[in-house]
Amino acid sequence: MAYDLEEQEKLDALKDAWNRYGNLVVGLLAIAIIAAAGMQWWNYHQRQKSAEAASLFGTLETAQQANQPKLVKDTAAALIDKYASTAYAARAALISASSNSQAGDFKSAQAQLQWVLDHSDENGLKQLASLRLAALLIDQKNPAAAIKLLDAPHDEAFAGRFADLKGDALMQQNQPAQARASYTIALEKLDAQSPFRKYIEVKLDGLGGETK
Repeated sequence: MAYDLEEQEKLDALKDAWNRYGNLVVGLLAIAIIAAAGMQWWNYHQRQKSAEAASLFGTLETAQQANQPKLVKDTAAALIDKYASTAYAARAALISASSNSQAGDFKSAQAQLQWVLDHSDENGLKQLASLRLAALLIDQKNPAAAIKLLDAPHDEAFAGRFADLKGDALMQQNQPAQARASYTIALEKLDAQSPFRKYIEVKLDGLGGETK
């Protein structure tokens, strides 16, 4: 009998706990189920977006190889517009910027390089965009804007190229001594096998600087 009473007390306690917290438990379970379903949907959606972006990027590469600048520009624009969160968008912008620059559309090239700087999460791509944009600005006789880009923090792996372009910008500003110093740094930073070394050595020779 005592056993039955004990069991009844436990049952009553469970009923009381359910009456107090049952709705909360059900609510928490529902939230957990919805969250899990939402995560599965998000993962599926992201995989689908990535696959679609990869397909478009393949079209872009084919257009680049076939020298079809309009198709390159349009495909890159579609990638940037619809798949900006994917890794393909910034790469598409870099390819399109190069294509537009070769076609003489410097305004579009500059806008696409700036997009990479503003939206990419990959430091390597951003620094590559900085170098290309600085070179474009130098070609457009805007050395001050180029130097502002080149003075930004960058990885040691890019230091030689940053210093080289800064030397070019300083030459446009008629500052040969500062340009010589920048070219010298570029030579120090570049790998001994870098193809850029010979061009920098020619620049230093023109300034009367010593090459290494």
